[in-house]
Amino acid sequence: MSLNAHADILRYTAFSKDPAGGNPAGVVLDATGLTDAEMLAIAAGLGYSESAFLYPDHTLRFFSPKAEVAFCGHATVATAVALAQHRGGPGDYVFKTPAGEIPVSTEEVDGEIRATLTSVEPHIKDVDEADLTEALAALGWPAGDLDPALPPRIAFAGNNHLIVSAATRERLADLSYDFERLKALMERLGLTTVQLVHRAGETLFHVRDPFPIGGVVEDAATGAAAVAFGAYARELALVKEESVLTLHQGEDMGRPSRLTVTLRAGDPRVRVAGTAVPID
Repeated sequence: MSLNAHADILRYTAFSKDPAGGNPAGVVLDATGLTDAEMLAIAAGLGYSESAFLYPDHTLRFFSPKAEVAFCGHATVATAVALAQHRGGPGDYVFKTPAGEIPVSTEEVDGEIRATLTSVEPHIKDVDEADLTEALAALGWPAGDLDPALPPRIAFAGNNHLIVSAATRERLADLSYDFERLKALMERLGLTTVQLVHRAGETLFHVRDPFPIGGVVEDAATGAAAVAFGAYARELALVKEESVLTLHQGEDMGRPSRLTVTLRAGDPRVRVAGTAVPID
């Protein structure tokens, strides 16, 4: 099937002001009449980590090149920005996703459209020691290279992410993992990405996200993992209850991205904000 046979496909990159940065996503603003097979074919043809498909009732679905995904942050941000640019200007939306309702607000800031999504209610759980050992083996990371101040956990804010912290920026930068081995573990544990983290300051973090179950080696910006990480940081009291975190992602793969994560006192949900721009 030709990519444009049944749908008007937009191409955006999220969490960057530069088309050469951020994480690309396909966006279809009217998926009426598309079958699951056609949406999967579009996602596979584009080759981005995810593409988003919107229906007139604001149901929003996400497909990686391999399968449907319950929730995707960067494609949600891309969709909201595309709506603001193509359907009447900035505003507020509530998207109905397989993970639950996701409110998103858009506003114009310095000539760019900025979107802020609010997660479903998150939760955190421990990692089985044997599963962590397998994850480290697949990554090729010795246990001694981890940061004991940021213990491994599985965090959920729409889907599950294994959070593993590197003690040094150099450890994070050196990523060459066993794709099939990590994929098998992630499938067994129901993980969407593994979020690898290095803390560079009180509220500043560098992150990388292997995504082998989506058929992609690494994400350049992962909004879903960012909100899960925000919940993790709050749960473990790594930051103040009301905080704004900055996550830098994609630098090591040549697509720098900036994700702003906001925690609000009294609200268990987590917000992530960023810009998105058309690729072509």
